Amino acid sequence: MTTNATTVPAYAAPAAGAPLERTTIPRRPVGEHDVMIDIKFAGICHSDIHQARDGWGTGIYPMVPGHEIAGIVTEVGPGVTRFEAGDRVGVGCLVDSCRTCDNCAAGLEQYCTGGSVGTYNALGKDGEPTYGGYSSHIVVDERFTVRIPEGIALDEAAPLLCAGITLYSPLRHWKAGPGKKVAVVGLGGLGHMGVKIAHALGAEVTVLSQSLRKEADGLKLGADHYYATSDESVFEELAGTFDLIVSTVSAPLPLDRYLGLLRTDGAFVNVGAPEEPVSLNLFSVIGGRKTLAGSGIGGLPETQEMLDFCAEHGLGAEIEVISADRINEAYERVLASDVRYRFVIDTSTI
Repeated sequence: MTTNATTVPAYAAPAAGAPLERTTIPRRPVGEHDVMIDIKFAGICHSDIHQARDGWGTGIYPMVPGHEIAGIVTEVGPGVTRFEAGDRVGVGCLVDSCRTCDNCAAGLEQYCTGGSVGTYNALGKDGEPTYGGYSSHIVVDERFTVRIPEGIALDEAAPLLCAGITLYSPLRHWKAGPGKKVAVVGLGGLGHMGVKIAHALGAEVTVLSQSLRKEADGLKLGADHYYATSDESVFEELAGTFDLIVSTVSAPLPLDRYLGLLRTDGAFVNVGAPEEPVSLNLFSVIGGRKTLAGSGIGGLPETQEMLDFCAEHGLGAEIEVISADRINEAYERVLASDVRYRFVIDTSTI
């Protein structure tokens, strides 16, 4: 690849709900502060499916999903100071922000009030659509690029750029650690990383899942306890137990029942994003001074902190590597919960 290259191979959804197909997309020339990345692996996130199928609102098509990107720097702009060719790097859910608001100044670019720019299905400041990681290369400003430590294989690192940081951020913010009882709702692409990270932080970890089908996996990943929420007695048995519950599921839950599992001053944090509205009886939070909250990915400093933490503790995602021609099959398997626990595309097959 050279600075003058303008098109690269990719897989895109040509229209809402249409199967993804091989195509080519434009990539901008490497600018003053840009890095060009030879993408090696791209994770498949449930949000890729939501957006490719227009589940969260009007999409921009053709759409190239993918915001769990791991690769190697091949070229840097003349003003780049943090990276050089050959570096192992990652790109997550954002490729730009206003950079001037209070949140951006605090390293919370995910909450940019001036308008952050998603890695795909967004319009960049140049007015052009952004295209994600289901492609061979990407050009990104160095500020929105993070370093992947040597302690993590690139294929296992890719899902950390969304799934990893999405769980790390609330676990750190609500101070999961020794002496804290943490529950993770759902043991999927997000949840399995929540279990690993919460365990590494020193918390007592419980998985709340619909069934006990994945119990052995949950315990192996670091959970201390595993309960099936299809058993009505669980909500009575565990009432008032947890300091923090993180829900990773993308379907509406009976929130009042889950809030009953919290201790006084406990927090129930949503990182899964159902397409449908949810209902709540406010007495469920008034009693016990409980918090119902949400959390979205993490800023760039925290994403780097998460990668360093995962490398230190030997944490990578549990993955199934696939070729690009299996993306549509993988989408159906994700919806059927038939993956343990993250599909990762070998982008050399694009």
